Amino acid sequence: MNYEESLAFIHGSQYKGMKLGLDNITKLMDLLGNPQDKLKIIHIAGTNGKGSTASFIAQILIEAGYKTGLFTSPFLQRFNERIKINNQDIADKQLGDITTIVKEKMDEMEDKPTEFEIVTAIAFQYFYQLQCDVVVLEVGLGGRFDSTNVIKNPLLSVITSIGLDHQAYLGNTLPEIAFEKAGIIKENSQVMLYPQSSEVEAVIERVAKERNSIVNKADFSKLRRIANSIEGQLFNYKEYKELRISLLGEHQLKNAAIAIESINSLRNAGFKIREEHLRIGLAGTRWPGRFEVINREPLVVIDGAHNIDGIRALVTNITQLFPGRKIIAILGILRDKDYQQMIDEVSPVIDHFITVTPDNPRAIPAEELAAYLVKEQLPAIAAESFEAAVELAYQEMEENDVICAFGSLYYIGEIKRVVQQINQ
Repeated sequence: MNYEESLAFIHGSQYKGMKLGLDNITKLMDLLGNPQDKLKIIHIAGTNGKGSTASFIAQILIEAGYKTGLFTSPFLQRFNERIKINNQDIADKQLGDITTIVKEKMDEMEDKPTEFEIVTAIAFQYFYQLQCDVVVLEVGLGGRFDSTNVIKNPLLSVITSIGLDHQAYLGNTLPEIAFEKAGIIKENSQVMLYPQSSEVEAVIERVAKERNSIVNKADFSKLRRIANSIEGQLFNYKEYKELRISLLGEHQLKNAAIAIESINSLRNAGFKIREEHLRIGLAGTRWPGRFEVINREPLVVIDGAHNIDGIRALVTNITQLFPGRKIIAILGILRDKDYQQMIDEVSPVIDHFITVTPDNPRAIPAEELAAYLVKEQLPAIAAESFEAAVELAYQEMEENDVICAFGSLYYIGEIKRVVQQINQ
């Protein structure tokens, strides 16, 4: 298959849907010769922060000279972004070639894999064929029944901040969701945990104890921010002084601390990683779509905040970085999110809403979302397209105003594309 054929196959409707469980992915990986078992893997689960944490860890490993695979989801602008080696997206030809191999094995299966299982298999095959030294693997949904959990012996299992999201699949309470995330913990393994509520930590620690695994945590009391601007952040953590990251927001400092502790765990496992690798890796990490400044004049920010915790982090960032400035929001939300509470949380810092319809069957139509906002006595207008939304936002702007697009990762990549085209 060529590139276009491979994407058509991956996104093909006959393999759509979500089917939690490991039977299909286990069968498919068996047919491929279980390449995942021949890789050294750092497995990362969580509700918020797992992508950023994965990116920090991967960049530090790259700086230390390790050929590093990175598997994340979703993508912002191009499918290939999901599968990288040393920051390079999988090439079109390689994606086509490996998809062909995976399809040939799938043809032997009676029960066909889902789209995410197919993508997971492609990633494992790619990382194995190109002989990665280490792979940083982000969970897609949950943990226990996520297709990435087909792996057996990770170097490290990392669990980031856990909040309420995907309740239809993972449970309605934090302990229930924590149990699903804890499913990535294997027997006799090392676990790195983001410090959080006692009810969540109790679940993680119980599962780890049952599996004879050791849980370590970052110490956020030893984390201190020194400087903060849209250029990035300067901070101290434990013995490390004046570390820099370009990612914005206090939550990113905490994700960086988790990455530092994860790197320390890898050092204990024999990885040769010096402090200079850690410093350069942290400073060089980029994670598109997470409170990312995509244009300076006018100032445009995109953020993938799509649940309550993400929205709260967004509000904190806006309050700290843009005090007293008018904020024009471009907002698109999926119907299965708690959009009413999300709007309640964010509305105090937004001056005007422009709604869009994300390219997803679960999206709330722009007109319906705008009508809800107006009913809540919030200024809002629906845009017919992403291009129209950006145009309306630019028209609404005055000097020193800020445009912020958020609410779903399924459309902010399109906003980035439109803004880039306008400013070419």
